[in-house]
Amino acid sequence: MAFKMMFSVALLLSLWSTAGCDFFVEGVLRLECHDRYFMIAVDLAATGEVPRFEAVDGTGTYAITEHYAAKCGYSISILSLLGLVELRASYFSCHTEKGADFSFRFNLITSYKGIDAYYALNKTCSPPLPWSPREVTCEVNYMEVSVRNELPCQSGLSDGWSTLGPLDSPSTEDWQVTFQNPDERLPPMNLSQARQQGYIFDLVHDRIVFRTPYGQPDSYRTEVTGVPVEVVHATVFSRKSWVFVMVDLIAACSKDEGSYDSGYMIWGTPEALYPSLGKTQISFGLNGNLMEQAAAVQKGFIMKRYNSTVQIGIPYNAEGGYRKSFVSDGLFEFYIFDLYLKQTSVDERHEETVLWFHRNLVTPLLSSPLITEDQTDVEDGTFSINLGKVPRDVELTSVQLNGQEFAVPFSDSIAYTLTEVRHSNQSHSYTLKVPLHDPIVIQEFSKENAAMLHKLDINYTLIVTPGDEPYYHTISVTALKAVSPPSFDVVCTESGIDFKLAYRSFDYLWDFTIGSDRLTPALAANRGYTMSNDSQSLLLSVPLFTHGYKYTDIGLKGFLGTFTILVRESETADILTSTIKTCLFNTTEFIMCSTNGWMTVVVDLSAVPSDERPAHFHLVNSLCVPKEVDGARVLFSFPLHSCGSTVELAKENVTYQNKIYFDTSENAVEGMTVQCMYPLASLHRLFSSHKFESDEEGVGNIIPFVETTKAVPATVTPTKITTTVAPQITRSPSLHRPPFYPTARYIKVYRVHNQPGQFSKGPKGNFQVKKLLHYA
Repeated sequence: MAFKMMFSVALLLSLWSTAGCDFFVEGVLRLECHDRYFMIAVDLAATGEVPRFEAVDGTGTYAITEHYAAKCGYSISILSLLGLVELRASYFSCHTEKGADFSFRFNLITSYKGIDAYYALNKTCSPPLPWSPREVTCEVNYMEVSVRNELPCQSGLSDGWSTLGPLDSPSTEDWQVTFQNPDERLPPMNLSQARQQGYIFDLVHDRIVFRTPYGQPDSYRTEVTGVPVEVVHATVFSRKSWVFVMVDLIAACSKDEGSYDSGYMIWGTPEALYPSLGKTQISFGLNGNLMEQAAAVQKGFIMKRYNSTVQIGIPYNAEGGYRKSFVSDGLFEFYIFDLYLKQTSVDERHEETVLWFHRNLVTPLLSSPLITEDQTDVEDGTFSINLGKVPRDVELTSVQLNGQEFAVPFSDSIAYTLTEVRHSNQSHSYTLKVPLHDPIVIQEFSKENAAMLHKLDINYTLIVTPGDEPYYHTISVTALKAVSPPSFDVVCTESGIDFKLAYRSFDYLWDFTIGSDRLTPALAANRGYTMSNDSQSLLLSVPLFTHGYKYTDIGLKGFLGTFTILVRESETADILTSTIKTCLFNTTEFIMCSTNGWMTVVVDLSAVPSDERPAHFHLVNSLCVPKEVDGARVLFSFPLHSCGSTVELAKENVTYQNKIYFDTSENAVEGMTVQCMYPLASLHRLFSSHKFESDEEGVGNIIPFVETTKAVPATVTPTKITTTVAPQITRSPSLHRPPFYPTARYIKVYRVHNQPGQFSKGPKGNFQVKKLLHYA
């Protein structure tokens, strides 16, 4: 009962409205003659409000109210799901002109902005089927029975039956009616009293007609084979002189409201409401259209007989049914069916009885869940979510993504798309696409999966139309995308190596280091790199001979310089990958001061005239000769503590120095002074036998000099100190003769303060060793 009331309210709230009242166009108004009734259908969208009807005859106009309709043979249905109002009028209705044919006259009243408009509707119908001896109509709001008039001596009774005509005709005391029920026989009343109680009796040609609304005091409810039935049993009788005439009028209609089971609306009626010699014949359909049983079965309908009951099964999605969505703590749907059924039986006198049923069947509220399908293609880099099975009368109005709301349809200015597809099953779907790396998507690194977790919370707002009751459908979708550490694009230049990285949204997960030092703007500035870093990209230019290079295959024709950027996990500092670039460089002159105590130098002596150019070059120790000679260019590579090198200690630096000699005359020597200077703070081991350790490469200088007397290499015998070191270059020098590497004199170096007797102030205020150490 509660649902019926809710459904009625829903129907009233869902009526469509529109401007204008000129609705007489094709498809807006239909006037149709059916087997036993006349129908008017009006488009609600054209009327502005629910239209009203008046019946018209020679005596005037009569408003068809709810009570008057049930009494006089009219039924009005508001089919808001189809946007229609239907009026059905029985051929025996009160104001019908009943001649050879049946003529109907109505006024249709519409209202627009408080102004009523009247339209006259007229139609004459000829029943397509002959009348059976007894016919019963079970309408939605009344019962009507007509029987063939077989009264004897009709000519003598015609005046009496004429009083059964128009409602305002005076009744006669000759004719009375009595009602019966299983418990008692009620006292008779005359026809005028019966009319006052809502009963109608009429004589139409050769048929006696009786009509009553449902629920009259004189009708009764019973069950026949388990089906609720309403019955009214009226007996009309008259006695004139010695002649007694009695007519039995019985109307019995199934009051089954139907039930829903496994996708079918089931409705039943007793097979033998009236005496029958055999099984009744059944044909049925929807909306006034009858089908034979075989045709109905082909369309999915079910008809079966059980325990003397005829059961009709209507599939929930049957063509001709009406569907409506409903929001009530969820999304629901219900279906409405206008069942039309004809039941024919034959009694022992071989007289036909035909029952015509009109029944509005409504399913209970059925859950109507939406279907969400995650169609995300991680490789495509886009969330793709399909919201499906959306009923046709439900529309999407907005979408909320991680708390940010967007109206539908989407604006062209956003990066998301929403596509609607309509389907043949009266539903539609929406496909939402959002880029995985869009800022609105929550992104987190999942250590468990070693992948980037993308998360999107979606809240769809939908409404049932017509109406504005919202329904919210929420879903959370995630996508795991494997992430790889970044890789730089690298280019070799004449003066160094350039590294470029286009940032991805998750590159914040990694740290970039040069060795163990994190790459920062401060580190780059300190080491002489050029660094540009913003939200889009990282650019790093590493000049040749700056800290971090490794040099191999050094020769006069060039050398290989390798620079490495390590990619580490931010939290653990574990090395995940690296970008290593090796480039071929070719410079006329250069000097390299390695971290493991080697000096490698290439000098160009082209300033010396070719005819005077000596054939032999050497260092302070004349046994130390070039590794390679190419005309005016020579290559030396030797340990810092060999070949006659000297070392000078200052407050912050230590400098190793040697000289490259070549003769220009008998008394003059020209050459180049070569130096490697290391900061004391970076040194781990300063003097030991064949050992040297430094965190940083030294800074070298090549300085020309001229001496008038040849230098004689000094020889010293230093004390040997043994230490351990891991060499960092891959190639040892190859001299023309095996070099002699003498041990070094031990000198203790203090970094913090001067020790008396070991250091003295130099002319510039720097601490210096009292005398130079010479290596043979």
